[in-house]
Amino acid sequence: MSEGEDIVMRYKLRYSLFFFAMTLFIFASNFIHPVTPTLIQNLNLPDYMFGLMPAATLLFMFLFSPFWGKITTMISSRNTLLITSIGYAVAQATLAYCTQPVTMLTMRSLAGFFGSGSFVAFLTYVINTAKSEDQAKFLTYSATIQAVAAPFGYLAGGVLGEWSLIGTFYIHASAVVVSGFIFRFACEADFTHTSKLPLRDIIKDSNPLQAIMDGRHFMTKAFALLFTVNVLMNFGNFGFDHAFNYYLKDQLGLTSSYNGIIKAAVGFISFVANMSLCMWIIRKTNVKKSMVSITLFCAVASICALLTPQIKFFVVCSVMVYAGYSVSLPLVQHMAAEQADPAQKNLVMGFYNATKWLGSVIGTLTAGLIYGIHAKLPFAVAAVTYGISFLAAIGYLLNSKKASKTPQNTVHI
Repeated sequence: MSEGEDIVMRYKLRYSLFFFAMTLFIFASNFIHPVTPTLIQNLNLPDYMFGLMPAATLLFMFLFSPFWGKITTMISSRNTLLITSIGYAVAQATLAYCTQPVTMLTMRSLAGFFGSGSFVAFLTYVINTAKSEDQAKFLTYSATIQAVAAPFGYLAGGVLGEWSLIGTFYIHASAVVVSGFIFRFACEADFTHTSKLPLRDIIKDSNPLQAIMDGRHFMTKAFALLFTVNVLMNFGNFGFDHAFNYYLKDQLGLTSSYNGIIKAAVGFISFVANMSLCMWIIRKTNVKKSMVSITLFCAVASICALLTPQIKFFVVCSVMVYAGYSVSLPLVQHMAAEQADPAQKNLVMGFYNATKWLGSVIGTLTAGLIYGIHAKLPFAVAAVTYGISFLAAIGYLLNSKKASKTPQNTVHI
């Protein structure tokens, strides 16, 4: 075997192991989600904890993603993945022994802190080490793994939860740690700074609000409407999702395996919808008009889920809400990237991610806080949110039409 063939073989092997470890990480990371409602009820904790706990995780993921992006440049993605996998596993395993809201929220916050580093390193490793001709393909692989492995991890966790609640946490943590060691010893080093940066510089460059503040450099009325759609769609989805998970256990009395089966079905339907319908919309239709239809679909489906008295129709309508949201994600991202000036594309996409996190945190927190007032109130709020998103999508469409007729209308706001 020639030296060139050996290099190619090692490159392929590294990425095969990288994607295997990523699949294991995402798969195992979702084990505890379907059993969390059971944990909350076993401890007789307030209902709002189902919203506060994931909100704490999402908030810390938002706050510390820039920090891990900077750290990764100094210690490499593979070391970041090892550290964050172990930290994430320890935080989640400890959660199983927490009995008070404060300690549970602390562990979920730590899970968000370490989890954000893992998701950042997934991207940085591909960007830094993939060949130019493979980068787009490998990023697509990464997104697909996250979309498919998560719901099937949810299913596995639901089944494991009926066997043993504590055992589910142990298996989850063990699998995540194993993935961390695979990352460390299979991946190549990709650090870009050979010397340590001063702590002051790290903190300055890790400001999580910087992406939002940078919006002033490109913000127009059209962008403002598009990102309003982004915030509201994520607000509605994350609020609906976490209320749905808890509602199945609290109000319908379904076990964790039912939760897992439903989420696996959602994952499969979403994957098929993204690979077929979403691609067709982008290639064959006016995406802005299609986005209006998708937001209306989510609003109508969520209203149906809210009003239907039968369990099976409630579940079917909820799955429709999830499917509509899954299609909306790449559409909003596509519109943001397409409208962005090439020189400002990084700023625009950073703002897109920041507003996505913002909507998800607020939506999850709101659902948890209002659930105690009435179990179906989070679904009503989600329906209203999707309705407002529908109006914002119409506004974006009309503004885009107006802008195309009057190109000079690009006054920044």
